[in-house]
Amino acid sequence: MDYARMRAIAEELMKHAPDPIRGVEITHDGIIMMMSPSRPHELIAMRLRRQLDPQLDNGLVAHSGGEIEDVSLGKLRRPDLIVVPEEVFAEETMAPFDPHDLAMVSEIVSPSNHSTDYTDKMDEYPAMGIPLYLLIDPRKGTVAVMSDPGPGSDGQPCYRARHDYVFGDKVTVGPWTIDSSEFRTYPS
Repeated sequence: MDYARMRAIAEELMKHAPDPIRGVEITHDGIIMMMSPSRPHELIAMRLRRQLDPQLDNGLVAHSGGEIEDVSLGKLRRPDLIVVPEEVFAEETMAPFDPHDLAMVSEIVSPSNHSTDYTDKMDEYPAMGIPLYLLIDPRKGTVAVMSDPGPGSDGQPCYRARHDYVFGDKVTVGPWTIDSSEFRTYPS
């Protein structure tokens, strides 16, 4: 099925979705209904945003939510946090964000579906040209920063730089610094 048809079906599904559904993603596997994240997950997103806000300049804002769409790749994603120019955010449109407008995306790994963040999005975000991918894993207490999207040794898009941290470290993400000691692992 082509992407435009899948997008139309996803929009129709959202009109009838029950409350715990917060959005959809479209991937090569089809349409994925997204549940509301857990409190520990949202706490990390809130603390990340709170840390980024005073460091952002040049009209950038941090937003926990929002869809990004790359029609050429047939992908629609809902990162846990994006950094985008406020002027782009303020455009009078209902359309998802164009990935080329983003300075960073961040994903907070959920307990149940971690392979998406580690595998699928690790391929998709550099293919979309997103300069920075911050991956926070509360299951393991780790943080990874991916940068320098471009062709890998096989010619496929990838992040050519990766830096790994553990909770408690000061994390350098492009021009910003995150204090990961504010993040907690998931409760047992």
